[in-house]
Amino acid sequence: MPQATATAAEGTRDGAESAGGAAGAGAGPRVGVGTGTAPAQGSDFAPLLRAVKGQGLLERRTGWYAAGIAVNLVALGAVITGMVLLGNTWWTLLLALPLAIFWSRTAFVGHDAGHAQITGDRGAGRAIGLVHANLLLGMNEAWWNDKHVRHHANPNHIDKDPDVGVGALVWTQKQAAQREGFARWLTRNQARLFFPMLLLEGIALKISGFQYLRQQPARERALSALLLVAHLGLYATLLLTVLSPGKAIVFALVHHALFGLHLGMAFAPNHKGMEMPDPDGERWGHLQRQVLTSRNVRGGILTDWFLGGLNYQIEHHLFPSMPRPHLRLAQPMVRAHCESLGMPYAETGLIESYRQALRHMHEVGEPLR
Repeated sequence: MPQATATAAEGTRDGAESAGGAAGAGAGPRVGVGTGTAPAQGSDFAPLLRAVKGQGLLERRTGWYAAGIAVNLVALGAVITGMVLLGNTWWTLLLALPLAIFWSRTAFVGHDAGHAQITGDRGAGRAIGLVHANLLLGMNEAWWNDKHVRHHANPNHIDKDPDVGVGALVWTQKQAAQREGFARWLTRNQARLFFPMLLLEGIALKISGFQYLRQQPARERALSALLLVAHLGLYATLLLTVLSPGKAIVFALVHHALFGLHLGMAFAPNHKGMEMPDPDGERWGHLQRQVLTSRNVRGGILTDWFLGGLNYQIEHHLFPSMPRPHLRLAQPMVRAHCESLGMPYAETGLIESYRQALRHMHEVGEPLR
């Protein structure tokens, strides 16, 4: 079972239990954000969940995904064919860009498979994830799903969301105050270094995937490792068959740099600079927990394509198993529901989303300057 599926189940249970009138810790406070509104019985998420279900927006679009996967595989095949036809020339390096773009499309498919957006069949969903993540990208889908499900359950929660834990970057001034040596310098300059650091993300994803193997059960570890090693073998064979060793190394570095940059540009706008729940404060309900910590990016079809549907981050977090093409359809319902509750609904342009994220990173490092 793709582990991220559990996130979808968690969100649905939250709404379903609250819809039944359950009060207490699972339901969370009724928002009125910043107005001092007292907690109310029931869940503010339940009516929205019923409305979304009533519109059929949680029904899967397997045909849509099948067509998209086929187109992406054809595109990958076309790029590889182009590499073979160009041969051992520096001009082949130009194909690192389209290959990175279609690798990102592949990663988006793996992401959606992990959320059970593509199919309700657990085995088929995991197979899609393994092929797209482990085999085609060399990224361990078990590592990604484990990390991602914890993020979805508690986005921007400093103690529970691995995406805001201490790493190369930090996300609170408290984290920053504990940095020493080179890490302190890095934090001091993290806003200006953020996009350059994304150039390393494509390689970092592979390394993290291999490191996670030791945490997997033996049988699962064997399959994951086999596919990861197969990816490396196929990738190296392609490059060394087409290019000289020197050109192959340059191609691999440029390709992975562009891939990491693209993925980072898709994920960076989603939560950075948004609300971060107080670990010692009142537990938020599902609606509050997902909406206040997420930011949407407005735009048209091109934005949807470039960001893999993650520009509808609020809707995706509220309904993780909702198929990607339905997120745009759910957006007006979610926005209207939030407005009726007086709950902020964050949406901005793509450039402004980066500016807000970078401003937050700059403010975190401010005490060290």
